Amino acid sequence: MSHILIVEDEPVIRGALRKLLVRHEHSVEEAESVEQALENNLNQFDLIISDLRLPGEPGTNLIEAAGNTPVLIMTSYASLRSAVDAMRLGAVDYIPKPFDHDEMLLAVDRVLKEGRLNRGNRALRRDLERSFPVRNMVGDSPAMQELKHRISRVAPTNTPVLIMGEAGTGKELTARALHEHSKRINGPLVSIQCAALPKNLQLTELFGDDEQPGRIEEADGGTLFLDEVGELASDVQSRLLTLLTHHEIHRQGSLSPRRVDVRILASNQLDLPNRITDGSFRQDLYYRLNVMELTLPPLRDRHEDLEPLANALLARGSEKLNRPNLHFTPQALGAMHSYSWPGNVRELENVIERAIILTEEDGIGPAQLGLNPSRPPQRVSRASLDPSEDLSLEDYFTRFVMENQDSMTETELAQKLGISRKSLWERRQRLGIPRKKSSIRR
Repeated sequence: MSHILIVEDEPVIRGALRKLLVRHEHSVEEAESVEQALENNLNQFDLIISDLRLPGEPGTNLIEAAGNTPVLIMTSYASLRSAVDAMRLGAVDYIPKPFDHDEMLLAVDRVLKEGRLNRGNRALRRDLERSFPVRNMVGDSPAMQELKHRISRVAPTNTPVLIMGEAGTGKELTARALHEHSKRINGPLVSIQCAALPKNLQLTELFGDDEQPGRIEEADGGTLFLDEVGELASDVQSRLLTLLTHHEIHRQGSLSPRRVDVRILASNQLDLPNRITDGSFRQDLYYRLNVMELTLPPLRDRHEDLEPLANALLARGSEKLNRPNLHFTPQALGAMHSYSWPGNVRELENVIERAIILTEEDGIGPAQLGLNPSRPPQRVSRASLDPSEDLSLEDYFTRFVMENQDSMTETELAQKLGISRKSLWERRQRLGIPRKKSSIRR
């Protein structure tokens, strides 16, 4: 038996509809207006049937208040345009008045069946979220279990979150998980790689100008993810603090504030407290961002996650490159366990993708992985440079950056390498090369 609320101010129509529904074994309650209907807990009903034109507020005002309870609108033929508007507002359907009994029963049965299906799907999603709280995050190590638990607790809130971790640990994936498990899932997720933005363009890029909105306004109603937030210039930090405090921004050159509804997620490598000490990052902004901190464990501390993570990346890469039936040999798994993974999950993903391309057999062995446990990539020092050594492009990039980053700006490094600042930043991330704070001033 379904529980239905009829909202209709004309007693004759209300009585006829009640008799029709009761005769077909539905439980019915009545109201004469939106105000009277709202005296009930609308979640208790399986369906609300409301006239469009009621004394006081229109019946469409029940749609938002009803939440997950479907609302069926009745309207006269002269008001069909309004009925279409009601559908746009979220009504499940409309029935013209005077209604045909068979047509009404068919509509009620259809809506009730869809409602039961939707309730079942919501219950299934809740069960899945309890079992798999964060999609795409592979690993059951204690550190990952704690991380997933914290994500599931903080995601439904609007609390700012600071995601800390080494390069390649999955900070952007964590931000996406927070967004997808939040109430803002239907809004945009706007990701900004702060390190890839020249400091003189950061204000306009984020806050916009008279000609166009910035990335923050693009995130209105959703989530803004600031990757490597420590790279923001001081004037941008000041405006970001205003956004967090007052929920408004000023476009470049504008004196009028604009209200924006965004949730702020930020990430940085583990040196952000040092930036506060040396004065390059505002302490008050740090506290505003760090209401909840999520620290991502490096791959070397997730020993038990390595094999399932590698297999998941292999399955994804094999599908992407159309190489089915690939697997790791025991020797390859041993080599992976012996390696320290300085570039973390991002390095693992790149190593596996390269192995998929190189292997000619179904079994991927140590040779295709190309790992050298005794010489992890990030341990290159100036003393080890040998101009006569035969270097790969990645070796050359790593050594050039580490040799020159103390004496060159990021722009100069990118120009010397013949790439953009964005490409420089992305390669740093992929190869696990930390960015040192330069002592030079430009």
